[in-house]
Amino acid sequence: MRLYSWNVNGWRAACRKGLREWVATVQADALCFQEIKADPDRLPATETALDGYDARWAVAERPGYSGVATFSRAPCRPLTTGLGIPRFDREGRVVVTDCGDFDLYNVYFPNGKKDTERLAFKLDFYAAFLELINARVAAGRAVVFCGDVNTAHQAIDLARPKENARISGFLPEERACLDQWAAAGWVDSFRHLHPDAVEYSWWSQRTDARARNIGWRLDYFWIHESLLPRLRGAGIATDVTGSDHCPVWLELD
Repeated sequence: MRLYSWNVNGWRAACRKGLREWVATVQADALCFQEIKADPDRLPATETALDGYDARWAVAERPGYSGVATFSRAPCRPLTTGLGIPRFDREGRVVVTDCGDFDLYNVYFPNGKKDTERLAFKLDFYAAFLELINARVAAGRAVVFCGDVNTAHQAIDLARPKENARISGFLPEERACLDQWAAAGWVDSFRHLHPDAVEYSWWSQRTDARARNIGWRLDYFWIHESLLPRLRGAGIATDVTGSDHCPVWLELD
């Protein structure tokens, strides 16, 4: 099973830049998009459909902001949206897909750079999300989650760790949340398979950072440790353009 995750930084913009053509080349079982900035109810069906896929969208109350969408085909089927917590769900950050013997969570985690209030919101979201997925596992359900986590976990995950040590996205308290994920049995699939790889999934558009590869690894597939025997591959499609992020992928038996 091949799964992809991509922060497209605007659904319509990404489609103009070749998203559909890219989808045709990857033949994925599920495609998880973040920061769609669009409401399918306000667009023609031809602009929101992908041939061969069923779709589930989570749309923010604020127009043109946030939002995620998951496109899937059998055996995966859209299940639900949100965490069941209104202050998070009004921002359209989660779609859950039933992939047969595991749940796939497509998540656009909050950005904490605006101010201390948004940083607190981000940390609260991390905590609530971990509680929810831990409960799913405790109930006997396997889980995979992916998306733009908005935090680089380790120094290897960004080009300039020292210069960004006090910037949201690499703050100690944010990184500690990802440490908690790992301690609870969640595995960063890319880092597990490629412990020394220096690859990024996001580059600032302000400084031509992508051409110089001054980036951050903000996009992940995390799997519960119970799924490790099925892990066959994980990677970053750095050659794919169309957004300030690039896609990441996971392959499971």
